[in-house]
Amino acid sequence: MVLLKLFLSFIQIGLFSIGGGYAALPLIQNQVVELHGWLTLSEFADVISIAEMTPGPIAVNSATFVGIQIAGIPGAIVATIGCILPSCVIVLLLAYLYQKYKTMTVMQGALAGIRPAVVSMIASAGLTILLLALFGSSAASLQNVDLKNAGIVLAGLAMSFWLDPNPILIIGGAGVVGLFFYVQGTLSGPARAIVDAAAGALVLLSVVLLAIADRRRRRAS
Repeated sequence: MVLLKLFLSFIQIGLFSIGGGYAALPLIQNQVVELHGWLTLSEFADVISIAEMTPGPIAVNSATFVGIQIAGIPGAIVATIGCILPSCVIVLLLAYLYQKYKTMTVMQGALAGIRPAVVSMIASAGLTILLLALFGSSAASLQNVDLKNAGIVLAGLAMSFWLDPNPILIIGGAGVVGLFFYVQGTLSGPARAIVDAAAGALVLLSVVLLAIADRRRRRAS
């Protein structure tokens, strides 16, 4: 019964996730968190983080991880097939129709109407994950803001702007910082003081490197 529900849920996701993997995220959230309650919002955010870091389309990866969380290996297979089956059928059909009727005004008008909807779905998914990372829920409140996560977000944005590194480095660095915060929470006394001092020195060094990189960028321009 669970496998059938998984299959039907991800067929719906695959059928209506127009615009790529990120557009599917709010649909996956609606099915697995809000409608069926298979995962909590926090667990869903963890699944999305793992799906984002692993190779492959994020929607398919998400389907696989959600399926394995709910029903093990059979759940992963069923959810993945359900996610990709509508796309395979529809893409083959649309490829034929597009090649035949791509110059028609009706076709161009339909595509122009779909684009804003896709942007809004992607923005909705991104906002949900951002709120969960910063506030621990989908409701924003300054009393519940997670300063550590907010610092990681701001640091990632600063590095993207000033250093323009490979995104993999930013993701990996954020993972290391998150691991540091976890280890820090398990320490106490002198050990925690040493770790805090090392972290402070590392932050100071990072600020200096960002300033140097910014100066070089300004000179080069």
